[in-house]
Order: sequence, then structure tokens, then C-alpha cells
Amino acid sequence: MRQSDLLRENAENCLQLAEQAARGPAFKRYTRMAQGWVALANAQDWLDGEVPPLGDPRSDHPRT
Repeated sequence: MRQSDLLRENAENCLQLAEQAARGPAFKRYTRMAQGWVALANAQDWLDGEVPPLGDPRSDHPRT
């Protein structure tokens, strides 16, 4: 399993906890934590070469 998949699982766990919290500070906290885990997963995908960096001119044009 890729590291980014594990990070996304952490995000999913946080979202499940947010659902259980329903509202209030705990809901907001778990939602923010989930967003953080997703950001880390996206960064890990980039580090692993899964996605091109933003603003990379090669990402706008297919290779010929």
C-alpha cells in the first residue's frame, strides 16, 4: 500500500469521527484534521512522482 493511501485512510477516519461529533468544536477539529491528512496525501503523491507539480509546463501539454 502506498503511503498516500494510508494518509487518506487517516482522513477518512477523521471524517467518521466528525460525523459522530455531529457539530461543535469536535466536528470542526476533525474536519480540519481530515483536510490536513488529504493535503499530506496529495503532497506525498507529488513526492512519489504520481502527479506533476502545479505550474509545470509539462502538465499542460501531452508528450509527443
